Amino acid sequence: MNKPLISVIIPCYNMGQYIDEAVNSILQQTFQDFEIIIVNDGSTDKETNKILNNYNKPEIKVITTENRGRISARNTGIENSKGKYIFPLDADDKTDLTYLEKAINIIENNSDIGIVYSQAEFFGARQGVWNLPPYSFPQILVLNCIFNSALFRKSDWQQVGGYNLNMKYGKEDRDFWLSIIESGLKPYRIEEILFYYRVVDKTTDEGMTDFQKIYSYLMLFYNHKKLYLKNLPYVFKNLVLEVIRKKLSNR
Repeated sequence: MNKPLISVIIPCYNMGQYIDEAVNSILQQTFQDFEIIIVNDGSTDKETNKILNNYNKPEIKVITTENRGRISARNTGIENSKGKYIFPLDADDKTDLTYLEKAINIIENNSDIGIVYSQAEFFGARQGVWNLPPYSFPQILVLNCIFNSALFRKSDWQQVGGYNLNMKYGKEDRDFWLSIIESGLKPYRIEEILFYYRVVDKTTDEGMTDFQKIYSYLMLFYNHKKLYLKNLPYVFKNLVLEVIRKKLSNR
């Protein structure tokens, strides 16, 4: 059996009610050379476990682990993947049916590109376009502009050591993208809405405490010292401005 070109990695913790929508958005892709690996990250919800224990759709493998968190679940899925390229997808999100085809055409034909993503839209408890700025450096050091569902090479994931487990409170996506950027590769944004981010209640960042936010920024700095030290005036100025902006908006 030939190896799939793309491995779609879906961590799932108590998200059984959404998993079919995420999986079906992949199964119906215009590009069909893929496998899907669902990592059941120690779900405690009976319905989620029932669904995943009996999941028998084509090209899908379910791995069950103890609960170790989303970062570890993603790494576990990638470790067990066969594809040349990796596409992470959270269990409650979904994609446009042309996302994989458009992304693979770009990364296969451009060796200097290491991350391919698109524009995005909210659905669920919040509607509308997700107005992320286009990628620019050093702006990404302060403000992330690339969501987690982007296509990248498995070999680059291996080279940078995977998703960093010390990003335990969040911002693990930005940390990983910075590692790929540090290796000399560039991100590329497809100027179409091809990704749909479900808003259930609060996003991870909005739900973080001040301590967790500070910890996450310190870990970003620790993991990418050269990048942050080289751009320290920019980082300091814009982090302070961001704090002021948020404080004023909360009045």
